[in-house]
Amino acid sequence: MERSFQTDQDRMIKQLRLARVTTMSQANEFLEKEYWPEWNERFAKPVSGIADVHRPLTPHTDLAASLSHVEHPMIYNDYTFSFAGQKYQIVREGVVAGMKRQRIRVEVRLDGSIYARFEGSYISIKECVAGAQILPAVRKTSARKDHNAGGKSRWMRDFWNQQQTPPLWRAIRESNAQS
Repeated sequence: MERSFQTDQDRMIKQLRLARVTTMSQANEFLEKEYWPEWNERFAKPVSGIADVHRPLTPHTDLAASLSHVEHPMIYNDYTFSFAGQKYQIVREGVVAGMKRQRIRVEVRLDGSIYARFEGSYISIKECVAGAQILPAVRKTSARKDHNAGGKSRWMRDFWNQQQTPPLWRAIRESNAQS
């Protein structure tokens, strides 16, 4: 039970018990006929000094953009972006330098229309059709240098073909015997 700005303070629960309310419909009837009229009479204050403090809209204010749902998807290297499970293409006239891998502002207006804005100006977009294939961006990767070449490099040439070397204790004993 919320305390209604410290005015209820559990009064309602106690009064519901005293009125022997057991069902939801009885509780609603009790609230409408007994509790709220008494509460309003005791705590409600008349409104005084009504002044409209709303600022008027200026010609520069775009109310439709202000009331729209906004997301910021990333622009891919092929000048597309994903939004709401669909892929959109920026038309060629809207492409500007430095656009790849940047965020674009996508606005869904109250009428359901979709607008895209990049760096403060609106750009034209079109929905990609399911059958059309968008070419992926070419990713440059350096060729892998195989340093080992599978054990076939020159410095490893006879490495595995060497004779078995004696254990260290035997090599020490033999070197001591020779000296």
